[in-house]
Amino acid sequence: MRLIYISSLATILFLIGCTHTPVKKANPTINPTTNPGTTNPCDPDSVYFQNSILPALVSNCAMSGCHSSASHADGIVLDNYTSIIQTGEIEAGKPNKSELFKVITESDPDKRMPPPPAAALSPELIEQFRVWILQGAKNNACQSCDTNKLISFSQDVQPIIQTACLGCHQGSGASAGIDLSSYAGVKAVADDGKLNGSILHLNGFSPMPKNGNQLDICDRTKIIHWIQAGSLNN
Repeated sequence: MRLIYISSLATILFLIGCTHTPVKKANPTINPTTNPGTTNPCDPDSVYFQNSILPALVSNCAMSGCHSSASHADGIVLDNYTSIIQTGEIEAGKPNKSELFKVITESDPDKRMPPPPAAALSPELIEQFRVWILQGAKNNACQSCDTNKLISFSQDVQPIIQTACLGCHQGSGASAGIDLSSYAGVKAVADDGKLNGSILHLNGFSPMPKNGNQLDICDRTKIIHWIQAGSLNN
């Protein structure tokens, strides 16, 4: 376990120190409150495609066999912005006229996406989709990240898990039997080293999110700091 934490910390320090290293997603690495030169800080009243919508789609809709670029079920690809817009499933500014929003809010299980046995999207995620479409369905991202504070499970870690992991890891059909829909489930994989090993794509661990880019460096750092502080239910 100690070796895994040391390796995890070394990876985080390397990523933060090498500012010239390209990051796959246009997401935050620094906190604009302490780095005045940083632009486009996160607005709490806005929803950002790269930060929230794309990870949710990859986790819940764009897995292998469904709407990934490789599978493109029904000719629909939901793992990149261009393809999402080209589907015609979104009418910017009008959630209730957007097919994508209709299927994630469908009450009939036979018509709902993601389909059973996968769970429906949480009310919180559905609201993020509604607001994102209402705000113009933009290919936007923000760059604010504060990892200097005590990281909270409920405020920091759980929202990341809900967005990027629950599409596969919840309920009776949870992938690999790993259910992350509760604190106890997340703590179990935090304590045995699977959580940080997977999100950091370390050797010997299944890289997560599956079939997607790594979580952005801010989210990875928050999770690692939370684990190192004792994986508290705070």
